[in-house]
Amino acid sequence: MAAVLALLDLLAGEGSANRFEAVVEEARRQGVTGADLRTVERIKRLALGIQARLERRQQWSAALAALVDTASDLASPHTVEDTLKIITRRARLLLGADVSWVTLPATDDGAFRLHSLDGHVTMLNTRLRLPEGAGLAAAVLAHRAPLWTSDYLTDESFRHAAELDEWIGAEGLHAVLAVPLSRGTAFAGSLHVADRSVRHFSVDEIALANMLAEIGGVALSRAVYLDETLAEMSALRDRLSRAEADLADARGLTEAQGALLALALDGCAPQLLVEECHVRLRAPVLLCGPHGTTIAAAGDLSEHGEAFARARKATGVLLDPAPVLLQDGIWSVPVLAGGHHLGVLYVQAGPALTADTAELLRYAARVVAVLLSLQEGRGPVDGQFRDELLEDLLISVPRPRDLLERRARRLGIGLDQPHVVVIARVEGGVQAHAVSRASTCARRLNGLQTTHESDIVLLLPGTDPGAAARTVHDELSSLPGGPPTVSGSGPVSDPGAVLHGYREAARCLDAMTALGATGTSASTHQLGFLGLLLSDHVDADRFIQSTIGAVLDYDAQRLTELIRTLDAYFDTGGSPTYAAEQLHVHPNTVARRLERIGELIGSDWQKPERALEIQLALRMSRIRRVLREHDESARGQDA
Repeated sequence: MAAVLALLDLLAGEGSANRFEAVVEEARRQGVTGADLRTVERIKRLALGIQARLERRQQWSAALAALVDTASDLASPHTVEDTLKIITRRARLLLGADVSWVTLPATDDGAFRLHSLDGHVTMLNTRLRLPEGAGLAAAVLAHRAPLWTSDYLTDESFRHAAELDEWIGAEGLHAVLAVPLSRGTAFAGSLHVADRSVRHFSVDEIALANMLAEIGGVALSRAVYLDETLAEMSALRDRLSRAEADLADARGLTEAQGALLALALDGCAPQLLVEECHVRLRAPVLLCGPHGTTIAAAGDLSEHGEAFARARKATGVLLDPAPVLLQDGIWSVPVLAGGHHLGVLYVQAGPALTADTAELLRYAARVVAVLLSLQEGRGPVDGQFRDELLEDLLISVPRPRDLLERRARRLGIGLDQPHVVVIARVEGGVQAHAVSRASTCARRLNGLQTTHESDIVLLLPGTDPGAAARTVHDELSSLPGGPPTVSGSGPVSDPGAVLHGYREAARCLDAMTALGATGTSASTHQLGFLGLLLSDHVDADRFIQSTIGAVLDYDAQRLTELIRTLDAYFDTGGSPTYAAEQLHVHPNTVARRLERIGELIGSDWQKPERALEIQLALRMSRIRRVLREHDESARGQDA
């Protein structure tokens, strides 16, 4: 009875098998024999059996828990390669095997390749390829069921492959288990685990490998779908990028077409339109008349002059609007208007044209045809009217005002509205091109343009002469020979005041030249106190307000003494200390006031050129204040 209790205690305490045997031996020593001894031995065997089943259940529970962890891990999105690595790693750990791998179909010819090996020690397996029908993978594919062998190399129940056998031998593998790896209803491949010793795989191990393969097959299906989706998304992004590039090209083509058409509708000279074609096509351009005479050219034609000459001689009357490659990379497009052949447009664009370039070239030829047709039908009458009107506004002998206003109204211009006068002076022998561009600019802004005393003069609507001068400067800056010098004055709102505005702008232009400011733009207002000297009508209020107006307004609003501090600062030679003594305040107070002045009129107010203007404005403001006080005192005495 004591032996039975001891066995039960060992069973409850999960004792080792040798301890169970020790209880039986102890019973023998104590004289237990016969039926009692057989009972003890039977109880021992039963206890060991129960313990073995308990251990098996524990192992199975642990394996199921690991399987659940594997399923959880595979539930996260992974690539196909990462999914296969997880499957092989977990398979090797679950079954306590030495090596694991997956075989997947290589091509449609039935061959397989090894993937995602785990636990291997040689490099012979690198992308190992199995021929059709060889290895356990082919047998699993044929039976769609798990297969295993206790000693792979000696088992002749399946077809061997020399390369796989070589690798199996190099790894020292013997026992191999293979289970099918499915993707839905389709066979994806097989999962293999192997040991470096001869062994038999238990039913539980085969079942675990099979369940892992089923879970892995689902994860593999999703990974394949994810990879395919990512590939499709990448392809879609590529197509989207190409579509965006095509859209950008289309927008660029539309913009170029709009710019060319706008120039033609503005009535520009052919030279300006050809220059725009040169910029848009990024190639030398030549426009010839119907008899081969040159109408306009743009770009560096020095290297291609002979080629263009040969192209002109070789070109007959072209009626097909499509670009034609002649020779030396020169393309020609006829300029056609209805049934009329107005000329040919030549472009040195290389041996091949992109679709957008070809379309732009065809469109440029049509726009040139529109421009030439308009010029042939209209002539220079409108331009002459505009030139003559501005010339009449600039002569010293005044014309009747009502006559000038009627002429301006016929051109769509109101001389009773604010206008500014702009004068442009160009160098480098590009006067004709500059006049053409200035004329186009004047038409676009609904103004007038003419040439007066070798300078280009424009009368443009607006109130800011500086902005108008910058606009004209930018319009003419791309011409060869350097940027122009442009001056502006105004505004003027009367036909008789245009001449005064022109004289102010002319003096401003001469002053800019004398000061070495050629190639820039400015107005009389922007020249500070120098503008007062150049102007026919001195606007002291405007000068004072633009120079120190912010400080005057600050004093008036907050009852401060910034202007008085500024006077004292300049009266004492720019010394804050002496200025503080003169004002009877602490030097720190003067320093704070000077900082505030810098915030109001700019930190560069102490620079010599600014300081001179500020001192002039202070003196003018002081004189105006004294005169105003004197005038008020005189009126008080008269009363």
